[in-house]
Amino acid sequence: VSSLYPFNSILPSCSSHSSSCFLSLYTSHFNGDPLSSCNNNAINKPRRSSTSKFFVLSSHSNPKILKPNRRSRYGQSLSPYDSDDNGDGVDEEDDSDDDWLSDDEFAEMEESDADSQRFKSQKAFNTSQGSHRHSEKGWGIRSLESGQSLKTMEGRNSLEKRNIRNFYHASNKPKNVGSLGADGREKLEAGSSTKNRFRRLSEELDLDEKWFPLLDYLSTFGLKESHFIKMYERHMPSLQINVGSAQERLEFLLSVGVKHKDIKKMLLRQPQILEYTVENNLKSHVAFLVSLGIPDSRIGQIITATPSLFSYSVENSLKPTVRYLLEEVGIKKNYLGKVVQLSPQILVQRIDSSWNTRLSFLTKELGAPRDSIVKMVTKHPQLLHYSIEDGLLPRINFLRSIGMRNSDILKVLTSLAQVFSLSLEGNLKPKYMYLINELRNEVQSLTKYPTYLSLSLDQRIRPRHRFLVALKKAPKGPFPLSSFVPTDECFCQQWAGTSLDKYLAFRQRLLLKEFAKKYERQ
Repeated sequence: VSSLYPFNSILPSCSSHSSSCFLSLYTSHFNGDPLSSCNNNAINKPRRSSTSKFFVLSSHSNPKILKPNRRSRYGQSLSPYDSDDNGDGVDEEDDSDDDWLSDDEFAEMEESDADSQRFKSQKAFNTSQGSHRHSEKGWGIRSLESGQSLKTMEGRNSLEKRNIRNFYHASNKPKNVGSLGADGREKLEAGSSTKNRFRRLSEELDLDEKWFPLLDYLSTFGLKESHFIKMYERHMPSLQINVGSAQERLEFLLSVGVKHKDIKKMLLRQPQILEYTVENNLKSHVAFLVSLGIPDSRIGQIITATPSLFSYSVENSLKPTVRYLLEEVGIKKNYLGKVVQLSPQILVQRIDSSWNTRLSFLTKELGAPRDSIVKMVTKHPQLLHYSIEDGLLPRINFLRSIGMRNSDILKVLTSLAQVFSLSLEGNLKPKYMYLINELRNEVQSLTKYPTYLSLSLDQRIRPRHRFLVALKKAPKGPFPLSSFVPTDECFCQQWAGTSLDKYLAFRQRLLLKEFAKKYERQ
C-alpha cells in the first residue's frame, strides 16, 4: 500500500546524490526547536548545519576566565585576567559600581542575512514538501477510484519527484547577485568583503565570524589587524562585544570631547573601555571629573591621557585620592582642577607613597619646607611621577655643579618645578653654556629669572639675542634675561623698536642656518 503514496519516492531520489541529502532533511525537520536536543552547558561554540545555523550560549559564570590555556602568536602564555602595561596601577578595591560586564555579551546573537536566507529557503522547502505530500496522496486515491492506470500515475510521480528535486536544489543554491536589488547587492558584497578581510585574523586568533561586524566598525578608527592582535593579547573579551554596544560607548566618548583620531590610541592602551557601560560607568566618571572643576572643553583630553581612569571606582578609589590631595598633601581646593588637568595620572596613582617619599627626599636633600614642596606639586604635579634616582637627584646635582647653593636651587625649583622634566644633555646644559659664553651672564641671575631655563634656546633665546646684536641694540655687559620673558610683539616694541614681521623673518633665516649646520655635522 505504501508504494501507492508518491511522497515515499523522495527517499530514492536522495540516494542518487549522497547521504548528506537525507541528513539535510533530517536536520531541517528538527530545525524548529534546536535547543531541545542539546545540552545547554556542553556547547561553547555555534553549531552549524548545511541548512540552518543556531547558537547555544555559554554557561560560564565568569567571562574573564575564557580559554585560560590560550597562547599568543609568539607562543607566550596569555593571562585570562586583565593587565595594565602602562603602569597606571591596579585598583585594589572591589569596584562594585563599575559594571564593566555588559549584558549584551550574553545576549542572543542575531542571525546573519545569509543564515536567515538559508533558514527561510529550507522552511519553504519543508512547507512545499508537505503540501506536495498531501496533494499527491489525494491525487493517488482519486486516480484509483477513477480507474486511471498505474503507469500514468507513476509517470506523474516521476514528474513530481523531478519538480521536488529541482525546488530543493534551487532553494539551497546561492542567490544570483544580479537578481537582487541594489541594497541587496551592497549588503551581500559588504558581507563577503568583511569575511575575506578578517579571514586570516579569524584563523590566527580563533575568532568567530559573529565578531566581524565589531572589527569592521573599529576599523573606521584606523585599527588594523596588528592592532586587533595587540588588543586580543592584552584583553581578549574586548573583541567579543556586541557591535551596537561598542558603538554606543565610543560615541559617548566622542560626545564628551574625545577626538576621533585618539580612539585608536585609547583602545590599544585600555581595550577594556569597550566593556564599560555608559550608564553605570562612563557617565559617572565624567560627572566626577566635572565636579573637580574641570571645564567641559578639557574632559576629552583627560580621558585620552588616562583611559584607565574608568577602571577605578569613583567611590572607593578616585574620591579617596582627591581627599588625600586636599587633606594630606595640602593642595588648595580651587587649584585641584588645574592639578588634574596638568597630570590626570595623579588620580590613578598610589598618591600616598609617592607623596611621602618625595616629601622626605626634598626635605632631607634641600632642607625644603613643606609649603615649598606643596607649591612645587601644585605647579608641576608630574613631580610625583618622576624617579628620585633618575629624575630628581641628577638635576639637583647639576644645579649644584654650576655653582648654585641649596637655597638658590630651592628658589629655582619652587618657582619653576618644570626643571625636573627638562633633559640634562639636550636642554639644561646647552642653555647654561649659552648663558655663560654668549650672554656673558652669571649663574646667580637664574635665581631672579628661573624662567630662562624653560624657554626654547632655538626659538626664543638665541633669535632675540642675535636680533638685538644685529640691530646694534644689545646692551653692553651681561645680556638682560628680562628681554626673553615678554611676547614677541612686546619684545619688538620695547627692546628692538621694529616690526614683528622683520623679527620673524630674521628668526626664520637663523633657524635655517642652524639647521644646515646640524645637518653638515651629521
